[in-house]
Amino acid sequence: MSHSANAAIAERPASTLRGASLPKWSPWAIAAGSVAVAIGIGLAAGLDSKVQWGLIAGLIFLVATYVIAASVEGRRQAKDRIATGLVWVAFLVAVVPLVSLVWVTISRGVKVLNVYFLTHSMGIVADSQPGGGIYHAIIGSLEQVALATLIAAPIGILTAIYLVEYGRGRLARAVTFFVDVMTGVPSIVAGLFILSLMLIFKLEPFGFAGSLALAILMMPVVVRSTEEMLKLVPNELREASLALGVPKWRTILKVVLPTSIGGITTGIMLSIARITGETAPVLLLVFGNRFINNNPFEGAQQSLPLYIYQQYAAGADPAYDRAWAASLTLIAFVMILNLVARGIARWKAPKTGR
Repeated sequence: MSHSANAAIAERPASTLRGASLPKWSPWAIAAGSVAVAIGIGLAAGLDSKVQWGLIAGLIFLVATYVIAASVEGRRQAKDRIATGLVWVAFLVAVVPLVSLVWVTISRGVKVLNVYFLTHSMGIVADSQPGGGIYHAIIGSLEQVALATLIAAPIGILTAIYLVEYGRGRLARAVTFFVDVMTGVPSIVAGLFILSLMLIFKLEPFGFAGSLALAILMMPVVVRSTEEMLKLVPNELREASLALGVPKWRTILKVVLPTSIGGITTGIMLSIARITGETAPVLLLVFGNRFINNNPFEGAQQSLPLYIYQQYAAGADPAYDRAWAASLTLIAFVMILNLVARGIARWKAPKTGR
């Protein structure tokens, strides 16, 4: 091939099928311009709420992205970019309130959160006075949640085993239906149910009553999560065990449960985190106590959600500070539970390899 032909090929474009495209930094530039325009519109219109500014910026971002992408890349690529933009806007709409909530809780909760606050009860400290702590509330929450877990976890796991391994016919369908119904039952209904039993037997408020209501709320979550984990166990494992002559109950105990134990444990931990912040049943059944009560089976007891409600309802500045500090403690507790659940799930996840 001659030198002139090689030069002509070298000058030819690498690809004629690829159309024009926006640079990678274009979404950031459009977002910055949208924020600037939204601020200008907000100031001109006299809008004081930063939320309104953010919504205007999101709307401008979506419109500008579509118009610019359609003029440069075509309508088809513009639709793809507008879908991606909707995802990002929805993500920010969900994250911003969460970050704001955490920031406000931390900024206001650290005022009185210290070792003294965590190791002392309210005792004789009035709600309008500074001082006091949440030790009695921490003890009450830990005991009530632990008792609820001891009740709900075994029942939920056994129910899920029945539905997956043995459940057939009308009884299984009825159990599934009632589990679905219980999943959406408001917490106040569970509290009223236990309260009715207490009134029938003429019982005074005590911590274990709150545990019973929390167990009712926890049970359907454990059933659903355990059921899904058991369904993920391959049937080949069950069939191989049964083909060796192993009884079904032993197959479940030695093969099915160990295979899904990571997911089951994660579901239980997340259900614990779900009931830890419940206030309504505790308010009805536990009644609250300013002093330390280590016996959940006798006398009124305190819990963190109820403590937060009572302190905020007191209406004094020291009580507000204690409420925010207790809220920060409760958020930290739930966060630790979620991290533990993730750690257990990763630890017990099936090992993959070549």
